[in-house]
Formats: sequence, structure tokens, C-alpha cells
Amino acid sequence: MLPVEIEKIFRDETGRALATLIRLVGDFDLAEDALQEAFAAALERWPSAEVPANPRAWLVNVARNKAIDRIRRQISFRAKEAELTHEVLLDAEILPEEDSLVLDDDMLRLIFTCCHPSFAVEVQVALTLRTVCGLSTAQVARAFLVSEEAMGQRLVRAKQKIRLAGIPYEVPERDALSLRLRGVLAVIYLVFAEGYVATSGEALMRPDLAREAIRLARLLDALMPGRREVKGLLALMLLHDARRAGRQTEGGDIVLLEEQDRTLWDQAQIAEGLRLVEEALQLPGRAEAYAVQAAIAALHARAPNFQDTDWKQIAGLYEVLLRISPSPVIELNHAAAISMVDGPARALDLIDALQARGGLDGYELLPVRADLLRRLGRHQAAREAYLAATAATQLEPLRRLYARRLAELTC
Repeated sequence: MLPVEIEKIFRDETGRALATLIRLVGDFDLAEDALQEAFAAALERWPSAEVPANPRAWLVNVARNKAIDRIRRQISFRAKEAELTHEVLLDAEILPEEDSLVLDDDMLRLIFTCCHPSFAVEVQVALTLRTVCGLSTAQVARAFLVSEEAMGQRLVRAKQKIRLAGIPYEVPERDALSLRLRGVLAVIYLVFAEGYVATSGEALMRPDLAREAIRLARLLDALMPGRREVKGLLALMLLHDARRAGRQTEGGDIVLLEEQDRTLWDQAQIAEGLRLVEEALQLPGRAEAYAVQAAIAALHARAPNFQDTDWKQIAGLYEVLLRISPSPVIELNHAAAISMVDGPARALDLIDALQARGGLDGYELLPVRADLLRRLGRHQAAREAYLAATAATQLEPLRRLYARRLAELTC
């Protein structure tokens, strides 16, 4: 097997393998170190041998053995009872070569652990991005606009708290689920968002993460049936992910929504998403943000083409979102929709007002602002905004998109 194929296996399997290992060894750092050793062993063996039928189970079993070896090296003869008990339990749990329900549930357990209510929301999100999405500490630090050292300290403290406070690695009892549901939904959506548009690197998307987020939302919907926010999130992710095949060229360049070939969209997935949107909206209770966002995605999915999209209704739904769940990101998306209803000049006024309030980091505003300036014919200002956006992004497909826009402005 070629190294690039092995790298893809690692990328696809890391999150769920790590989740299982954390359950087995009860320690984030030990699990991460053991999994790295298992990866090193795979790199030595797999290129010249047959790859296991279930690479994830192989990695988990090898990493578990590495963890046992490390535990044996670290314990002393005078104080080893608890550690040896732990070791016996690890020895007793040999993972099967085929997927099991335990493997399927481990990622959800990990997310519920990361979303323990004793953590601040930003710590919940950071810990999930690091462990579930596999982002580096540096990438997580950039997302929170703090130094890598500061973020590293936060993550260390969070993992220590899980270990020292004995926070259980489990899906909580039903009466405690609701206390963590908001955080769990948020981090599942973050996993999806990283799969939908990667934070950095050569590839626009990480389909493995998008699929994993959808799988987790299905588990959550089964665990907590009849919840509008759960069905809404699942519908939202399905409808977005259905467009995956049309979102980039064979060479990996971005294809914008207005240019996408809609025959490439996954119609079965769209049908499921539309059904879930209807179910979510018909459930009793007040309006909920994920369900409203899913309704917006449904309007895009139903439109035969970009021009015939119901932009007026989309703008109206964003106004509903601003009432029930106000945020600068929603304001930004509302402005983009308004540009299709009232024109780019009106939308630019909204963007400038948002920027004046300091509601968003400059990079998030730059691409939208650049596009509005381009549509208004203000080419020099648009050029400056695209150059600034290029300098700020870590994602190569976005750099190439901005380069194409700059070339068009020069013509």
C-alpha cells in the first residue's frame, strides 16, 4: 500500500480510534501517545503486508498494547494495585476485527465528556476540535485568536480535570442529557463544519469528518427522539453535504454555489434532509436555530438554479434567526442574502456596520466584502480586500479562488 493511501486511512480513522482508546485507558494524553505509536507501527508494516480488513480495530488494539506497556513501565512495585487492576481490564478487552456497537458509540461518549457542564463553552469547543476533529493545538489556537502556548495550557488543564475529577467517559443518564445537549449539538456541527470547509491545508473538504458528524447526529436522534434541534441539525448537515460532489473541480478548485452543476447533488440525501426539515418544523415548541437554518438549506436544495432561488424568503428566515439566536455570523449571512434581494450596496452598508461594531474577526468579513465591492465595480477596493483575504487564509483552495478573482479584476 502506498504511503498516501495509508495517510488517508489515518485521517479517516483517527477520531473514532482515539475515542475508543480514551475510553479504554481513561487518559487523553496516554491515548494520543499510544495511537501515534500505533500509526508508526502501521507505517512500518502495511506498505509490505496486507492491510487489515478493519484498520481502525487494528490500530486500537496495537495502541492499547502500547498503552499497557507504558503503564507497566511507569508503575512501582509498592503502589501498583490500581494500575494493575486497570491493566487487567485492558487485557480483558480485545477489540474485534469487525465494527461493534462499542466502537460506534465511543465518539458520542467522547463528545459528551468534552461537553461536561463544568467546562466553559470555549473549553468544550477547543477540546472537541483537538480530539474529535484532530486539529493541531496551533490550529485550535488560531480559531480562538490566542497563542499556541495559551491554548496548550487550556487543553492540558481540561484533560487533567477530566482525569482528576473522575468525569465519567459516558453518555449521561436520560435526565442529564438536556443539560449537555446544546454543547453536544454545537460541537457536532463544528466537526461537520471542519469537514465541509477545512481550516487549513490543501483540500477544501474532509468528507470523513462530515460523514462522522452526520453519523453522530443520527445516534443522537435515536437517543433523544422528537427533539426539534436534533432533527434540525441532522437535516441541515444532510442538505449541505448533499452538494459535496458539485463543490469542487477534479483538480480541487472551489466551485461556487452559483456555478455548481446541480445534477451532481445527492438527491436521496436531499430527500431525507427535506423530510427531516418538515418533521422538525412540525414539532411543538418555539422556533429553534438549527431547524431554521435547515429550512434555509432546504430552499437552496429545492431551487432549480441559482437565479430562481427564493432569496426573499431566505433573507426573511435569516431575520428570524437574528431574533432567536443573534450572532455576527448570522448577520453576515443575512447581509449576503440581502445582496441578492436589495442589491450589493445595501448589503455593503450592513457589512460596514457590522465591521464598525467589531462583531467579527476581519478575515471572516473580507471575502464577503470583497465580493460586494467587485459586484459594485469598485475594483481597487475589491482587489485590496481579496489580497488581505489571501494573506489571512490557511486553506489553499481559497487562495486559488481569490487569485482567480484578482485575475478577473485585472482584466
